[in-house]
Parts: sequence; structure tokens; C-alpha cells
Amino acid sequence: MIGVLARVDQLPVVEEFFELFKTPWELYRYDRRYDVVVVTSDEVPDIDANLVLIYGAHDKTSDVRQGIVPAQRQASALVDCDGTALPIYQGLVTFEPHEAAQPCVASPSGVAAFRLPSASSAVIRVGYDLFDEVQFVLSNGQPIEQAQVPTIDLHIKMLRGWILDTGNSLLEIAPMPAGHDFVVCLTHDIDFIGIRRHCFDHTMWGFLYRSTVGAVRNVLRGRLTIAQLLRIWGAVATLPFVYLGWAKDFWEPFEWYGEIERDLPATYYLIPFKRRAGDKVPGGGAARRATAYDAADLSMTAAALTKAGCEIGVHGLDAWHDETKGRLELERVAACSGQPSRGIRMHWLLSDERTPAVLEQAGYTYDATAGYNDTVGYRHGTTQVFRPMCAQRLLELPLHIQDGALFYPQKLDLSEPETEKRYRPLIAHARETGGVLTTLWHDRSHGPERFWGDFYAGLVGSLKACNAWFSTAGQAVHWFQQRRDVQFERVDDAQGTRLRVRGGGNAIQPPLRVVVRQNSPSGQAVDIPWTGENDLEIEWRFGQPLTAGSLI
Repeated sequence: MIGVLARVDQLPVVEEFFELFKTPWELYRYDRRYDVVVVTSDEVPDIDANLVLIYGAHDKTSDVRQGIVPAQRQASALVDCDGTALPIYQGLVTFEPHEAAQPCVASPSGVAAFRLPSASSAVIRVGYDLFDEVQFVLSNGQPIEQAQVPTIDLHIKMLRGWILDTGNSLLEIAPMPAGHDFVVCLTHDIDFIGIRRHCFDHTMWGFLYRSTVGAVRNVLRGRLTIAQLLRIWGAVATLPFVYLGWAKDFWEPFEWYGEIERDLPATYYLIPFKRRAGDKVPGGGAARRATAYDAADLSMTAAALTKAGCEIGVHGLDAWHDETKGRLELERVAACSGQPSRGIRMHWLLSDERTPAVLEQAGYTYDATAGYNDTVGYRHGTTQVFRPMCAQRLLELPLHIQDGALFYPQKLDLSEPETEKRYRPLIAHARETGGVLTTLWHDRSHGPERFWGDFYAGLVGSLKACNAWFSTAGQAVHWFQQRRDVQFERVDDAQGTRLRVRGGGNAIQPPLRVVVRQNSPSGQAVDIPWTGENDLEIEWRFGQPLTAGSLI
């Protein structure tokens, strides 16, 4: 059990942090003893615990008692986390050398954390505030320069490691289903349903330019093969017949995705209203945001996708800033698809600091907008589904890999070998840490003139080779919501102290993965698959290994 002594203004982010690091905790009580106490308040009392972690870039009342002297303060910095440069956004203090201290975290400017042994407990003084860092990343997102760093996941990893390294056991509901290493969500934003709807408009002229001048340039740059160039020119030659209905529309996406993702659930986000560019769209070219189709044109397709186990969501236009319009967009897609979806991803990934609260009021249960347009990686520092700080119930599904960010000349503009180097570390991190890996492939990406389909097929093949659970976005969010609903209860009676783990009463499928990490030198871990229908009791003794009890 972890006791948390934090500032009052940090309580919401403390609660969210311990939904991500799902382990027993409570606000610190002076009448109880804890295995571990995490402190971010400026006032630090004398604490009797196996491990006391004191976080903060400002002076603590315990610093003088422990002979801790600050050396240098920085508004932001990078520290080392097992060889990874971990960004600190909300302030860092480094410390003067301490003869009894063992350095734990280094930075270019000095020691950013060290361990102080004492008679009754181990004390680790960390020169940044854990909860301020988590609050910043969840609320603001990370700059593109740090996109490749799963910042919050690393903070959890460091805290977990310190707890175990100091001889404590740990109970955790892991962020992956039992029997799987992580979750995969294959998603598609449907901006076009064919070129046939675009005759003598900017989309058609843009296609012709990219298929001629642009295609030749891409051949010279090594981005297209001669065979692909000939296929592009063949598509241009058939364009009149496509308009006449005599040739297949080479931009039609659903049949192709059905083949590549056979027997795999995917999520399709549909535009609610055609020929609406939306309001408050920043930058030039906003008028081009209006589409030539809407959800009503795909009623039969949506029914077929739903029957195949896929999900239909909203590709929102104005929902990000207008509650009333967001509700209309939700109702429109639900009526046309016949599926009461509650998920959304905004067109162009538009959002602001109010968007989660606006979407929640409009009736959505999750948003899948939390990603980058210009790169791939961890916008909010995690693979886990999380609750934005301004929302009460709405959850955010993070987006990690997007085709346009990888291949567009104005974005990363990567070759296929370079792209593989970008996504392989993301898969490796998901396999190690769990959570969700979310991909976004657009409707036109498989066909002329892009030809990003072969790469996507290879990506899907790589993910299928992993021990992953493939789910729709809605299924993944629901599974994480059930994990969040789990409650820990400390039970003290004549027999001693137990931890009672309570589920919501309904079966969770696939089951949750309860991990009991022992404080033995081998670091032994015991996995318990648990569906949550019955309470799980764990025997608990201070300083002793946790032991799985009986299911009651």
C-alpha cells in the first residue's frame, strides 16, 4: 500500500496517475504505517515506512534535516532513465554531492535524484515533482522534439523500480489483458470514399498533378518504383471511365482494408455532413476540409462493417469546440450507421484545452484525437487510455502511428526503410509496457498516387506476429474503463491485514492481469488472470511478500 502526501491542488492528477499505475494507494494517514510513501508537499514530516520518495524542484522541510543542498535549478531539463533521455518540463533541481547518498538519476547539470539510507527507511530525494510532470503532459501534450519518449510510462517504470529495488512487494493491475502483451487498435479516418465524387474540383486537379509531375519527382527521390509510376499513369488513363462508371474506382477503400485486415476488428471514423468545412479551422485551405460524402452515403457499408465486427465512429467537424454541433454530429453518424457509437476523432486532429469537456457534454465516451499530425509517437507520453484533466468521464485513446505523418513530403517524408525504424521502437515499447498501440491509415493511402498500402500490410503483419489483442477503439476503451473501475480496499481485522480487490461485478473479457511482484532478489512475479466477477483477496504483511489469497 502506497501512502501519498501531496499538495491539495494535485489531488485530481494523483488520482489519474494511480489509474495508470494501477496499484493500491491512499492519501497519507498519520495513524497508519505504509510500505511506501510518495511526498510532493513542501512540508515533510518524519515518516516511518520502508521507502519514502520525496519529489520536488523546491526546498522541502526535510532537506535541512537530511543535509540536502540544492546546486542548480532549471525550468526544464533532460534526465537519464536507463539510458533514455527523459524530459522534465516543470522544473528540476540538482543537488550538491552528499557523502552518504547513492545517485539514482543523472542529468547533464548534476545529480537529479539520490538515495539516502537511514535506520528505519530508505529515502529517495528526486529533484522534480512527479505529479506536476504528469499533469503537464496529460494537459498540454509533448512538443514534437520529444514525441518518441513515452514520458509518463517512464515515470511509472522508475517509481515501480525504486519500490522493488528497496525490498518492497507490489500488487498491480497491469495495463494489458491476461494472455497478451498489449492491445492494438487499427483505425481509419474516412475523408474520401472514391475519386468518382471529385470531378473538376481541387481534389481531381491535385491528383493529376501528383500523378504526373509529383510522381516523376518521387521516382527520382526513390519514393516510387517505375512499376508504381506506370500504375499511377494507368490510373490517370482510366479516370474518364471511372467517372462514367465503366471502371472500378481506385480510391474505394473498404474492400482493400477488408482484405488486409481480414478477421481483425477495425474502427472507421465517418464524416457526419458533406460540404461542411467547419468553423474555427486555423490556417489556410480551410475550405478544402469540406468533403464530398457524409455518413448517409455509407449506411449499407457501415452495416456490413458492423456485421464484420468493426466499429463506426464520428470523424468530427465542429465537435471539438461546439457542444451542440458535436451532439448533432454524433446523432447523424449513429442514425446513418445504425450503431450507437460514442467515439470520435476530430478531422485534422483539431482540439484545444476545452475539447475533452465539450465532447463529454456532447455525449461522447471517448476521443481518439490525441496524436500528432507531423510525427509519430507519444503526444501525451503514454500508451494507456487516460482521462484528460478537464473531463469527468470521457477517456482519451492515444494515437501513435499515422500514415500522413510518416510519408507526406511536408511531414517526416520518410522512405519505407526509414519508416520501419520509426515504428519498431513503438512496438517494442508496447510489448514491454503494455497499453494500446493505435494506428491511423487513411482511405486513399493504399491506391494511386500514394501506394502506401504495401507498407501498411507489412505493419499489420508485424503486429499480428506479436502477442497482441486486436480490438476496436471502443472495445479497448471499455476494457481500460473496467480496469479503472477496480477498487482496492485495505481490510484490518484480528487475522491481520489484507488487500481486497473489487471489480465492477460484470465479467471482464479478456480478463485483467493481476501481477504480484515480490521483493525477492530474483524479482519473481506472479500473474493472476481475473475477470472481476468475484473479489480477489491478497494477504499483506508489512515488509513481507504479498501472497495471493482466495477468490470469494
